[in-house]
Amino acid sequence: MDFNPNRQGFVSTINVTPFVDVMLVLLVIFMITAPMMTQGVDVDLPQTKTVQTLPRDSDTLILTVKKGGKLHIEEYEITREELTDTLKKLIGNRDEILYLRADSDVPYGFVVKVMSDIKAAGVARLGVVAEPEEE
Repeated sequence: MDFNPNRQGFVSTINVTPFVDVMLVLLVIFMITAPMMTQGVDVDLPQTKTVQTLPRDSDTLILTVKKGGKLHIEEYEITREELTDTLKKLIGNRDEILYLRADSDVPYGFVVKVMSDIKAAGVARLGVVAEPEEE
């Protein structure tokens, strides 16, 4: 605000240039870092009609089942025998959500066995990840 002695009261003007400069810098930073934020194990997910975006909170874990039966928690590979103990250590008594990403070529029976191991570890909240169907 500026006081003009020739006029009565204050004159208010907004200088937008610093705001635009900051926003452009933030945009460039976001454009550079966004492609690097996609992490994890690459799998060919099944497609469904109703899919929601996968939340990335501190209370979520992602278990990936790759073709051939390989298991990954986040990006760390584990065996099926280690799955229950590892999940018990990671989750404990916390109310975390575990998302299961299974390759579309993995047999259904193996996925069910992995889900059984997840329940045996005491995980109360389990989500299944899929991709939207292409039209």
